[in-house]
Amino acid sequence: MKKIALAMLFAGVSMMAADGKALTAKCAACHGASFEKAALGKSAIVKGQSASAIEASLNGYKAGTLNKAGMGALMKGQVAAMSDADIKAAAAYIAGIK
Repeated sequence: MKKIALAMLFAGVSMMAADGKALTAKCAACHGASFEKAALGKSAIVKGQSASAIEASLNGYKAGTLNKAGMGALMKGQVAAMSDADIKAAAAYIAGIK
C-alpha cells in the first residue's frame, strides 16, 4: 500500500512540473520560435545562452532590477506571474534549443 501511495504522489508531482516549452510559447512573438531574434531589434539573442544566464536575466526582470536595452518594464510584465520553478524550466528549455 505504501508503494502505491508513493507512486501516486510522485506521478502527481511530476505532472505539476513546469513545462518549459509551454511557458515560453508567448516569447516567440518577439524572440522567435527558436529564440534566434533580437527582440524588437534591441535585445541580445537569447539562443546560445546558458540556462543559468537566462535564469538570472529572467529573475532580474521579474525583480525589476534589470533593464537590458531598455526592455526592463516590458519583460517584467512578461515574467511577473512566473514562479521560480517556471523560470528555471523556461531557462532550461531555451538553453537546450539547438
